[in-house]
Amino acid sequence: MKLRRKHKFAAEVATSSLNDIMFFLLLFFLIISTVANPNVIKLLLPKAAASQQLSKKQVTLSVDANKQYFIDKKPVDPANLETELKTIMAGIAEPTVVVRFDKTLTVQDLVDVLQTGAKLNIKMVMATSK
Repeated sequence: MKLRRKHKFAAEVATSSLNDIMFFLLLFFLIISTVANPNVIKLLLPKAAASQQLSKKQVTLSVDANKQYFIDKKPVDPANLETELKTIMAGIAEPTVVVRFDKTLTVQDLVDVLQTGAKLNIKMVMATSK
């Protein structure tokens, strides 16, 4: 007497957790893409206890440890800094420049940059790390 099973077992792939995994991956990449900043020049910023957020259109002036000046990732000669800032800020009502200054540079270098902004009536804001 031969006994047969009525139901054959078929291999199945459990996809119920696949939706959760895809959701978390999508969320992860969305968060990373908003945090990433394409205008990044590696600097060691000084630390500050309090910070202020700006909501206006801003121009970033970065000075690295080798005293190379960058306006929004574009290298600028220090002698032409005033003319470059004047041309960039020509059409902006309330010009604001975020100064990202390497902490290894001297205070006199920072004062020279701030005097240039004061001469052009540009609001200069110092970027710091937390």
